[in-house]
Amino acid sequence: MKIVELILDEAQEMMGIDAISIVESPAIQEDFVALNSDEIKLAEVSKEKKILMGALLVPNKPIYRKNGDDEYYIYFSKDTIAKASQLYLKNGYQGNSTLEHASALQGLTLVESWLVEDDVHDKSRKYGMNVPVGTWMGAVKVDNDEIWNEYVKTDKVRGFSIEGYFADKMEKSDKEVKQSSEVEADELLSLIKKVLTNE
Repeated sequence: MKIVELILDEAQEMMGIDAISIVESPAIQEDFVALNSDEIKLAEVSKEKKILMGALLVPNKPIYRKNGDDEYYIYFSKDTIAKASQLYLKNGYQGNSTLEHASALQGLTLVESWLVEDDVHDKSRKYGMNVPVGTWMGAVKVDNDEIWNEYVKTDKVRGFSIEGYFADKMEKSDKEVKQSSEVEADELLSLIKKVLTNE
């Protein structure tokens, strides 16, 4: 099965993440990318302040995709995640959110955004999240009582999923793909084997 790196093509205007969706169960839908359930865990930072925290993108995490009969894995590098997180904020999309990638929501705002830089001393560890260095973390303020009471408090939503558009590195050029190091390929194959064997 092929492995495809998704990248930001800076020559195209409509690249990057344009919304954060709150979801019950991470799933991959057309034009959307979601993380697997072990990374899509929301921590309730404060019931009083109505703030949720979770991983938005995890580097080098193989994500299964199916498009018709074509099955493959996609992943994002640390560099692409860093660029995407910055572009999201530069574009002023902090208030763009949806419910299950379907309904646009009002009253949800990304109020904190950071990249995990340390395996031990990161804010995510305080909330029991063991995500790798390079993960894009976010805290979302929920100023929408209906969403908080009907979805968050009842565990109908348990994680974040991103919505956006990325270029397929395989479409860029065969030469660029061949330049990927053997070490990176071995690491990705190892990750995929772990996912498939549930290790």
